[in-house]
Amino acid sequence: MPESEPNPGLDRVKFELRSTGAPREPINPLRTGVHSRGYLPHVKREGASYFVTFRLGDSLPESVLLQFKREQAEQLRQLDAIKPALREEIDREYQRKIERYLDRGAGACFLKQPEIATIVVEALEHFDGERYLLDEWVVMPNHVHLIIWPMPNHTLSEILRSRKRQTSRQANLLLGRTNNIFWQQESYDHWIRDDEEKERICRYIRYNPVKAGLCRNPEDWPWSSAARRKRAG
Repeated sequence: MPESEPNPGLDRVKFELRSTGAPREPINPLRTGVHSRGYLPHVKREGASYFVTFRLGDSLPESVLLQFKREQAEQLRQLDAIKPALREEIDREYQRKIERYLDRGAGACFLKQPEIATIVVEALEHFDGERYLLDEWVVMPNHVHLIIWPMPNHTLSEILRSRKRQTSRQANLLLGRTNNIFWQQESYDHWIRDDEEKERICRYIRYNPVKAGLCRNPEDWPWSSAARRKRAG
């Protein structure tokens, strides 16, 4: 391979190795650490892959989200001592409640329209291999799931902001809407700890359309990495 030819796989290995060493610059919480933009804490680790969910603006009413948060807080309050593993299970149950609510098809479900779903797919794939590497992904009627690895010099926050801003503008134009919120401002992201967890999340993303009753097989849902692999054949 010519020395000047890009090699994302090699870059990823080098970057992951570098991420375990001592930082040479002040730590940016958008790359490594914890930061918050609203309801959710966001844990970042430079060189990591993330499970990300972002949803349409009307897909999860604030009243429903607050109810889920109250239930989560009550569960935590009842614990005599918060053990990390138990806290993680309560957090996962909170996220599962959100996922189940979304899969019921709440809101206008603009992503069910082929033209809108295609806008999102094309935007996600546009910088794949240049700013980030996509793994499993799916565009559901009112939300998007994906596994993503930000490439060196690109943060997850920057990537999501760029993709959501572009798709919001294009979708609203196609829908004839002005000054309307398309995506909810805050996205959910989870740092994937190991290969076992990644495989579990990949399987969840792959079968999400099937579980939601939208198709019989993962590859039958057109706006997914499963369908894209089948077409590539």
